[in-house]
Amino acid sequence: MLRAFAVRRDPGPLVTPPQLRECHGCGLFQIVPAMAANMRSDCERCGTPLRATRADPTGHCLALTFASLVLFAVLWLSMLMKVSTAGIVHETTILSGPAELVRHGLWPLAIAISFTTAFAPLIKFAGTLYVLVGLRMHTAPPNLRGVFIIARRMGTWAMLEVLLLGVFVAFTKLGDLVTIELGPAVYALAILTVVIVWAELSLDPQAVWEEIERRGQTHAPMPPVAPLEYRPGAAGCEECKLVCVPAEHDGRCPRCGARVHDRKPDSLNRTLALVIAGAVLYVPANVYPVLTVIQLGAGEPSTIMGGVEELVSSKMYPLALLVFFASVLVPLFKLIGLVSMISATALTGTAERAGVLLRQRTQLYFIVAWIGRWSMVDIFMESLLGALVQFGRAVTIDPGMGALAFCAVVIVTIFAAEAFDPRLMWDAAARNPHRQSLPSAAQRGGAPRVIPTG
Repeated sequence: MLRAFAVRRDPGPLVTPPQLRECHGCGLFQIVPAMAANMRSDCERCGTPLRATRADPTGHCLALTFASLVLFAVLWLSMLMKVSTAGIVHETTILSGPAELVRHGLWPLAIAISFTTAFAPLIKFAGTLYVLVGLRMHTAPPNLRGVFIIARRMGTWAMLEVLLLGVFVAFTKLGDLVTIELGPAVYALAILTVVIVWAELSLDPQAVWEEIERRGQTHAPMPPVAPLEYRPGAAGCEECKLVCVPAEHDGRCPRCGARVHDRKPDSLNRTLALVIAGAVLYVPANVYPVLTVIQLGAGEPSTIMGGVEELVSSKMYPLALLVFFASVLVPLFKLIGLVSMISATALTGTAERAGVLLRQRTQLYFIVAWIGRWSMVDIFMESLLGALVQFGRAVTIDPGMGALAFCAVVIVTIFAAEAFDPRLMWDAAARNPHRQSLPSAAQRGGAPRVIPTG
């Protein structure tokens, strides 16, 4: 049994009851103790966060989400930049990038950019606002649980903070080619990025699920008292974190209705297939040109590494390092990291070998899952450059097929990280007794760490 300990600074009144949770980093079932506001509970074994409480778990996020929608409208409806050269003036909006890609026949790339910068953020903001406002109404609107699931899933694909970095890189690279004037959309994007992070930090998603449960909008009837004991066949829902026995509810979570699996189905095979696809796409992404800059009739295609070399020759060392890290190292790091985790899970001969550096490998998984989206900075930058710099014979920038292959690498590796189940590493090391039908005292595991966050 693991021991629980708490570090508190004047914790105040408790706002949550004790809850049984499964850690989705290592698979340990443990009791999250009753916590006060502004506390965080981490898994005792692998350190994965289990819950973070807030003094106002929904109110602040509601205000910030509404502000996000207003700023989002400003971003998409106002001018992004005004560029000029040789007496020609060109104004652009965020919509100009995808439109230019369609003109060059790169419509799959245009769809990917539009989804990650327009549709996914809009669904996330509107869905979150629908749920948070609905929970404050006397009669709650229908299907709060379904809308909240979709809104939370869109968080992976809403990449406005990455877009801001892409705008910065494009602005810096254009300095030697054209005269640039920033528009209201750039300032709205900068503020919006801060508001998004603030809203995410102020929300307690589990408090939302508990309120949805209290309002009676669950998939199936809930027990009057949440169980604090592990039961054979129990699993933690990945959407709402409720521990339930899915066989008792047709394979679904009784609270949110999502499919519940003991482990992600066919995780290793799906992850391996996606990693192989990403590795194959990584070659054309670095061989084919991503941009072609033509100035006064002269110019040549440029690959990702060619762009880095140009930045180095222009003595833009920090920007060259940023592009090299995001566009070359991060995809390679994700592929190598996922391969190492698959190998440690599937190819080790003994539980002792599988148990080497388990905690570190679990932390590596969450880093890989988080960092991959930042590779889109190069895609956003190329889209913006292609839209901004279209001045006929004076200077033009055209996106290339390499950008399409690189975007495919980013998307495939995101799916690969989502497909991998880090709990399998702990299973391979025989660290989850309930998987080997051991006594229930071992199955119950321990209790997590609780630390203050504010």
